Amino acid sequence: MTILQNKKLKVSFNELGAELVSLINIETGKEIIWEGNPEFWGGQSPVLFPTVGALKDDKYIYEGETHVMPRHGFARKKFFEVKSSSESEVVFKLNSDEETLKFYPFEFSLEITYVLNENKLTVSYNVKNKSQKEMYFSLGAHPGFAIDTKNGLKYDDYEIAFSNDEKLEIHPLIDNLISKKTKTIDLENKTLPLSYELFSKDALVMTKMKSKELILRNNQNNHQVIFTFSNFPYFGIWAAKNADFVCLEPWQGIADLEDHNQELAEKFGILKLEKSEEWNADWAIEIE
Repeated sequence: MTILQNKKLKVSFNELGAELVSLINIETGKEIIWEGNPEFWGGQSPVLFPTVGALKDDKYIYEGETHVMPRHGFARKKFFEVKSSSESEVVFKLNSDEETLKFYPFEFSLEITYVLNENKLTVSYNVKNKSQKEMYFSLGAHPGFAIDTKNGLKYDDYEIAFSNDEKLEIHPLIDNLISKKTKTIDLENKTLPLSYELFSKDALVMTKMKSKELILRNNQNNHQVIFTFSNFPYFGIWAAKNADFVCLEPWQGIADLEDHNQELAEKFGILKLEKSEEWNADWAIEIE
């Protein structure tokens, strides 16, 4: 376990998946990150790489060969090296190896950097193509935020405020694949009220969301989490059935469309890096 701490926040990470597993507001003692109760969802903040979501039949085709890939890729099940660490920053690194090449025929490096500054945690990703050919990949974040339902509070007391006044265009999931048909959710004064029913048909998947800042807040008190992100064009919001958390998920890439031909290079939202090319993106949590 790796820990960063200052006067405002204490943050813990697991080398397995380089996963953020705890973020405690020292002033209030409040835990911000979901506990990872496997009865509902055992994850806490996994990195989704080199795919986001499910592939059709858990397979993809590249250069005429069919490969098997688990849902959300394999990075969350791999141990990362601690490349460097200080009181305010830790850098985790994952390199391709013989095991990853069985699933994914590309050589790569993935670095995840966590920086703690006052009441803010910033998470940055760097992907580098170390193959002698082009590399195709997706990457997504999946942080789960705890919803406090104690001391008279209810899940329905929470809401997500959006920086833009917009209508949310949702792609329903069908057997974990993305439907091209959409439905629209109208915001109420730029806010989305939370409810268990909201996720009764799985995640809210959006490919055209304009907002780049969301605020998770309780309308019964002043505590809130400000969530910002950059270079992630797609977004998911999800919670397990009747579980007291919500995931805010910025993505570069999504699950396969229901009619996808399984060709990796033709996958909607896939990124291509040329030899030695790099890609970067980040998101941040600010506690108030």
